[in-house]
Amino acid sequence: MKTTEAMQLRRIVAVLVLVPLAIIIIAFAVANRQGVTVSFDPFGGAAPAASLTLPLFALLILVLIIGVVIGGTAAWLRQGRWRRTARRLDREAKDLIARLEAHERAAAEPSIVPRQQEPPPRLKLQPPAR
Repeated sequence: MKTTEAMQLRRIVAVLVLVPLAIIIIAFAVANRQGVTVSFDPFGGAAPAASLTLPLFALLILVLIIGVVIGGTAAWLRQGRWRRTARRLDREAKDLIARLEAHERAAAEPSIVPRQQEPPPRLKLQPPAR
């Protein structure tokens, strides 16, 4: 029951966050439709060799998407050590579980216990002569 309630709460929070955010983004896009020229040529001056003209909102959304991709990639690369450790620990846990199950199976099987034999007779030594 708790997982269903938690999922519903997440959906409600997502709607409460995403709907106003979508409204703000749409309002920004409508208000900033004018074209902006972005130049990739630092020496071009008035006539750059590499330039791009697009609406301001498209430029900002494009820059936001690029930033999210770069940030996600950097975080993914930084967490590589933890993923490697998690995989190693997962392999070790599976190995230990397999060994434990093998020991449990061996303990559950009836084993033939040899009968105890009588110990050999003790040697009786005489005390040393004086």
